[in-house]
Amino acid sequence: MIENFWKDKYPEGVPSEIDADEYPNILAVLTESCQRYADKPAFTNLGTTITYGDLYRLSGDFAAWIQNHTELQPGDRIAIQLPNVLQYPVVVFGAMRAGLIVVNTNPLYTPHELEHQFNDSGAKALVCLANMAHIAEKVLSKTSVKTVIITEVADLLPSLKRFVINSVVKYVKKMVPAYHIQGALSLRDVLALGAKKIARNVEPQANDVAVLQYTGGTTGVAKGAMLSHRNLIANMQQAKAVMGSYLKPGQEIIVAPLPLYHIYAFTIHCMAMMITGNENLLITNPRDLNSTINDLSKKRFTGFVGLNTLFVGLCNNEKFRALDFSGLKLTLSGGMALQIATAERWEQVTGAKICEGFGMTETSPIVSVNPLQKIRLGTIGLPVPSTLCKVIDEEGNELPLGEAGELCVKGPQVMLGYWNNQKATDDVIDADGWLKSGDIAKIDEEGYLRIVDRKKDMIVVSGFNVYPNEVEDVLAQLPGVLQCAAIGIPSEKTGEAVKVFIALKPGVTLTEDEIIKHMRASLTSYKVARIIEFRDELPTTNVGKILRRQLRDEELKKLNNA
Repeated sequence: MIENFWKDKYPEGVPSEIDADEYPNILAVLTESCQRYADKPAFTNLGTTITYGDLYRLSGDFAAWIQNHTELQPGDRIAIQLPNVLQYPVVVFGAMRAGLIVVNTNPLYTPHELEHQFNDSGAKALVCLANMAHIAEKVLSKTSVKTVIITEVADLLPSLKRFVINSVVKYVKKMVPAYHIQGALSLRDVLALGAKKIARNVEPQANDVAVLQYTGGTTGVAKGAMLSHRNLIANMQQAKAVMGSYLKPGQEIIVAPLPLYHIYAFTIHCMAMMITGNENLLITNPRDLNSTINDLSKKRFTGFVGLNTLFVGLCNNEKFRALDFSGLKLTLSGGMALQIATAERWEQVTGAKICEGFGMTETSPIVSVNPLQKIRLGTIGLPVPSTLCKVIDEEGNELPLGEAGELCVKGPQVMLGYWNNQKATDDVIDADGWLKSGDIAKIDEEGYLRIVDRKKDMIVVSGFNVYPNEVEDVLAQLPGVLQCAAIGIPSEKTGEAVKVFIALKPGVTLTEDEIIKHMRASLTSYKVARIIEFRDELPTTNVGKILRRQLRDEELKKLNNA
């Protein structure tokens, strides 16, 4: 039933299938787009734009430097730890042109998180923003990273503007803590050296790994999802198929406030927008609403990719509400659940509907999306073309329409597996290629999907995944902690917030401030619990496993009775 169920569910203009093999690899997409749209703007940041021609030239310079000035070989991993700046696409596509595997790395990672990712991936090189270099410095000696390239925020801007912005960031705002990494090179010097050479063509195979995207999967141990060239091309084609009739090649300006190192933003802005030759307006720090709105005021943007938290913050801002939205025709939401009230408010303010979708790191990431022609708020839409979904019971049996079960996904965007972790791969992908999502969903008669619960304990804070195991492992290292548990609780600001329950050893006294300080030393800020509840003991099973579900149920009961 599932195989043919969705073929007649898509609205006019949205095909039921895509060709995942139209391009042999991502480099073929890059070459075609950069030639076809050479003079068109590709990425804009801090008031400076690079064209597709610039992107190809600069990424070629980076690839040529790798090939002629390092010992890095195709298949080696390179960690890229950058926010939304012009350097990101240059470095990512340059690394791919040299045959390297990109390891997207969150710039906000703590030393503990960096060390795990570098060692698990076996990264041999790192491109890092100067603002975070002091953190990388702490762990590099414990890893296999030998080649380090440092860049400053404004490095690809015109000379005077570059000098002013980098000086302000470093000396006035003091946002670049002192660091000393022996042998580190500046990205500007690297590009200058590479410009004197010509990059040699590398031809990755469709099923070669292009990106290692780290995720907790269904547990809290960070694993690298192996996303192949074909996976990412398929998801690019799927996104294009859904948005196609709303995108005029080379004429759109899409706002990019979500971090490109997050696979959702990467696929939309670095892949789908590239194949359509459109411009991406990179927002480096979307939390700075005044700066973000100032950037938006300078462009007649036609698309916006965001999430619930950002939509709420912008709609509550008087300056944002005064902007010109006459060009806006496409708003995409992902990363966290979209609240209906938020969608209605956004449409009231901007005149544009929000199109919500659903994805996972393991699916490159888009699984489903509301077609713009037929949006149904409260759902995550229809599976994207060439994608099958089903829901199963605890025994693995497929359930009928309308019944709730674990959502499973099958399609060309499903990852190859987890890097160096066959057991974890076998736990989530069966012999027929079905990926278990860990989410509980229903499928209605029109084919729309609705997430009704989360089977796994993952917490989603402003679109970022937080895994209880990771938080609990850090808390357990604190002397005096006998038991601990982390859960997600509803938050108007961030969708969910982390709350921890702690039982202390007899005679031990710890304050909330001491616990938060301890968490901050090992966890990125969005993973740090702001709400702490002390208890004499936590609920457990007969074998001593802490019952997170019971703690969540207790919290929900409190909210319902409030």
